[in-house]
Amino acid sequence: MAAKWFLGLWMILVILGAFFYAPASLGLGQISRIIFFHIPTAWVAVLAFLMCAIYSLRYLKTRQPSDDTAASVSAELGFLFCIIATISGSIFAKATWGSYWNWDPRETSIFVLLLIYGAYFALRASVDEPERRGSLSAVYALLAFVTVPILVFVVPRIPAVQSLHPSESVVSISGEFTMDSRMLTVLLASLAGLTGVLAWVFNLRMRAARLLSTIPQDKED
Repeated sequence: MAAKWFLGLWMILVILGAFFYAPASLGLGQISRIIFFHIPTAWVAVLAFLMCAIYSLRYLKTRQPSDDTAASVSAELGFLFCIIATISGSIFAKATWGSYWNWDPRETSIFVLLLIYGAYFALRASVDEPERRGSLSAVYALLAFVTVPILVFVVPRIPAVQSLHPSESVVSISGEFTMDSRMLTVLLASLAGLTGVLAWVFNLRMRAARLLSTIPQDKED
């Protein structure tokens, strides 16, 4: 209970810090404040997809239904945070480049990532038998996660691929992106807070799954 209230207070302070403590970027202006939520949600999405891969690997080793459920819940949360990152990125794009969608390399890669994990849910929905669904989903989740670092970190940074997104040092068509210590403090606080939100919601979803008896009794060792 105390952790829940602490997390809520932390996120309130992050929101206040994003709008009243951290200055706006000299190059991008007030719209730069969206990075305090856009970047952390993208990173937390990657973390959730990593959790999905880890629980999927555990399921293939243990065949415990709780691991399959945990993998599915992690994928759901990763998908949700990925959508939030996409929406916040589109708002930034509209304010900065005049259009909600420009098929920028980062926009394209996150769209492909959404398709890949959307197919994960389609696969789970198409298989009725629990063990077979768990096995197929686990294998797919492991293969899907191989694409995550490629789509999130590699493709947008290929030198031959031009991106409208500002990099760490320069570059948006609207100006230069600069970050001082106060901005960095709020960004890291937001990242920590949203990571806590991920853990909290994950635990809630797992508890709900147990209460609703959607996790069969784990097998005896």
